[in-house]
Amino acid sequence: MKDLETKFQYKHFGEDAILIQGPPIIDEILLESLLFYKKSIEKFYDKLIVEVILSYNSLLIYYTSTIEDIYDEILTLKSLFFDDFDRQTLKRRLWKIPVCYSESLAPELSSFAINKSMDIDEIVSLHTTPLYTVYFIGFLPGFLYLGGLDNKLVTPRKSTPSLKLEKGSVAIGGSQTGVYPSDSPGGWHVIGKTPIDFFDINLEKPCFASPGDKIQFMSIEEYKYNDISELVKRGCFMLESDVL
Repeated sequence: MKDLETKFQYKHFGEDAILIQGPPIIDEILLESLLFYKKSIEKFYDKLIVEVILSYNSLLIYYTSTIEDIYDEILTLKSLFFDDFDRQTLKRRLWKIPVCYSESLAPELSSFAINKSMDIDEIVSLHTTPLYTVYFIGFLPGFLYLGGLDNKLVTPRKSTPSLKLEKGSVAIGGSQTGVYPSDSPGGWHVIGKTPIDFFDINLEKPCFASPGDKIQFMSIEEYKYNDISELVKRGCFMLESDVL
């Protein structure tokens, strides 16, 4: 882990922010180190920072005021990195997301399968088998950036993005898969749809998942999709999850 620390680069990012840039990789050990680093920074500074934003391999730290001495501040940040931490202290959950892979809800599924020279059942099996890692949340509120897509499903994004992908669309773009939490333009290929809300501003925690959590997609029939949709609308559906 000490070797990882030496690979971090610290950069002034405007007058009130510092970017901590890690190696250009998508890696769970790097994610865990960044999560602990983020927690250490937030605990040390308390209310002196506005926000610490996590990405695949970096932390962006916004301060409440202009940074007067960037070099001194970077030295302080470096001192907050723990080169040894207990991975067991990470509180993580496995969220089981119901997804309907019916062509009536995912009209691009057939063309995706043809393009990959696979049948639909194989696509569904490959997509529901992995436990995906939540690396960070962004692009749209509640949009989870996931790692772990099977290499057989990796597909370039559309050359011309769709003007509207519906809320709940489960899609693949490049080496990633994810769920659109609201209606949005998008260049990913829609292969399924979930009735689950990924973002609700009325809740204390608007997005149920956190970086470091795991996601597993569970295939359901269309009638089950409709049943869950109704429960979600009434606020009666409890999403299944396990502590890791």
